Amino acid sequence: MTDTPARLLSLLSLLQTPREWPGSELAQRLRVSARTIRRDIDRLRELGYPVEATLGAEGGYRLVAGAAMPPLLLDDEEAVAIAVGLRAGAGHAIEGVEEASVRALAKLEQVLPGRLRRRVSALQSATVAATRGDGASVDPRTLTAIASAVAGPERLRFAYRARDGAASRRLVEPYRLVSTGSRWYLVAYDMEREDWRTFRVDRMAEPTATGARYTARELPMDPVEFVRRGLHGRETHQVDVSFAGPCEALPEWMREHVVSGAGAGPEQESGAGAEAGTAAGVRVRFESADSPEWLAARLALTGVPFTVHGPEALAAGARALAARLAESAGASSTPAPGSPTHEGAPGAWGG
Repeated sequence: MTDTPARLLSLLSLLQTPREWPGSELAQRLRVSARTIRRDIDRLRELGYPVEATLGAEGGYRLVAGAAMPPLLLDDEEAVAIAVGLRAGAGHAIEGVEEASVRALAKLEQVLPGRLRRRVSALQSATVAATRGDGASVDPRTLTAIASAVAGPERLRFAYRARDGAASRRLVEPYRLVSTGSRWYLVAYDMEREDWRTFRVDRMAEPTATGARYTARELPMDPVEFVRRGLHGRETHQVDVSFAGPCEALPEWMREHVVSGAGAGPEQESGAGAEAGTAAGVRVRFESADSPEWLAARLALTGVPFTVHGPEALAAGARALAARLAESAGASSTPAPGSPTHEGAPGAWGG
């Protein structure tokens, strides 16, 4: 193989397989001399790939972990597998990796050949993820379209449905995608309203980059803080709930709001954090702008029996949700022994 760039790519592809390659085997595979292999290994090292060599009759070369992440070469099957995984995770606001997942997905889909993009879409549409996300799911294609416009940067058009159901068309300069752990939000400068706005991504449809570039404006504050202020500008609830289970059973976002063991009163609280709870139960307090019934549904989705201490609106929302679910299941249904609604079961689902 006389084409040096092509040979380097082939060599790198072999080295990214987790094994040690004898120099003679690499030379045979690439149809070059052992001396050429040594020179090519030196070139890869200069490009930042940490290739380790071992001496002796059984010695050879292998790619090891370095100080920085070098570019990876993926074959068709690997690229499809990664894209499907990223799409499945990106549709839910997964705390800690959500924004990085969307950025990675946008980069990967930008370079995927058409034949692989069709395979990814076919696999995605034919499978269902058994996730336990407690927020609204979002089409990954919507997220990647927005992320690409942010990276451009390009102005973005989309259809939007407001909280009251009003429909509109928006033209914005997208600034950042923000995940709260349960929902995605887009922070953008609205061209028609000439002001910064926050948009819930699950209420956006048909996002289309216009191709019009722009110089990004400076947001007056951190985008996460901007989203939080927008949420807290609506009616909020001071949630106070006890869970009859260990802190580890709760979603990660909720663990940050643990204040004490489940039965403790305010004078017994030991401060926020997971260490404040006990195996017998934990007490959680946090502020939320969600509706009472949606809050009750989120609490129920933890799978841990709970008792509402406040506010009354949340207790009423839990009772309304329980009644609606019981009606859907049939009024004559008998709860199974040990279920949260069965007499004698630990904890309660309502307040």
